[in-house]
Amino acid sequence: MDRLQAMRIFAQVVESGGFASAAKRLHMSAPSVTRAIAQLEDNIGTRLLVRTTRSMKLTSAGEGYAADCRRILADISEAEANAAGSYTQPAGVLTVTAPVLFGRIHVLPAILDFLRLYPNMKVKTVFVDRVTNLVEEGLDIAVRIASLPDSGLIARRVGSIRQVLCGSPEYFARFGEPQTPEDLRHHQVIGRDGLFGQSEWLFGKASNIRVPIKSSLICNTNDTAIAAAIAGAGLSRFQSYQVAQDVKAGRLKIILADYEREPVPIHLVHGEGHMVSARVRAFMDFTVDHLQRQANTSIAQEASF
Repeated sequence: MDRLQAMRIFAQVVESGGFASAAKRLHMSAPSVTRAIAQLEDNIGTRLLVRTTRSMKLTSAGEGYAADCRRILADISEAEANAAGSYTQPAGVLTVTAPVLFGRIHVLPAILDFLRLYPNMKVKTVFVDRVTNLVEEGLDIAVRIASLPDSGLIARRVGSIRQVLCGSPEYFARFGEPQTPEDLRHHQVIGRDGLFGQSEWLFGKASNIRVPIKSSLICNTNDTAIAAAIAGAGLSRFQSYQVAQDVKAGRLKIILADYEREPVPIHLVHGEGHMVSARVRAFMDFTVDHLQRQANTSIAQEASF
């Protein structure tokens, strides 16, 4: 079996999560897939997969090789499409990651419009509330809502997001509305991800106002914290896009806006360097334009996006 076909089989095994499912997708027998992977490992001289009767996982060498396979196979697919004269229509698969709520509200509509415009493209979403590693996780493009450290990634800024403090009308009717950050010492606070509920919030453009807060409720997801704030359980801090609809509907109210920190920048990033593939370039151009046009909508203005 030639090396390229072995790489395709290996990439499918990794994507499918097992030999049997990969064999079904490839229209091969499971023993043939097993032999192909074993021969590939022999040729390379290292173990790529650790297999048991119930599970399969990549070795450290396998993780790097899987990322390289995805990149090489995608480049070959694009080269073949270009040679066939379809270079004006990007083709292939893109994997796009973003924070869960931002991805659902803002990125998914862009993806759906992109797919309608480029029917030869396929997009896989990975919406997670954590910082992903594009290379190690085989991701093509990421939305980063943060100031970016120096890295080998290529970034394009598309906007910014406010960090806002919110409470419900019901809460303010019961406990009053804080007038300064220091007033938060006397209010109920909904925290997130804090092990013991003790933390410190920063305010001001220079983040020079520090207020220790103690959370009476700690939520592990943004949706839960938003629901608790709407129910009047306390005050909490969110990125503005997360609560834009609730603020617009009157379920939540933004307070202490004069004390907000600098808005957080939003970037689209990829790791292909300056020799960017047609599919990544097309998606970057399309999505940057799509997100910037959203700045003209009322919801986006509520979110300062």
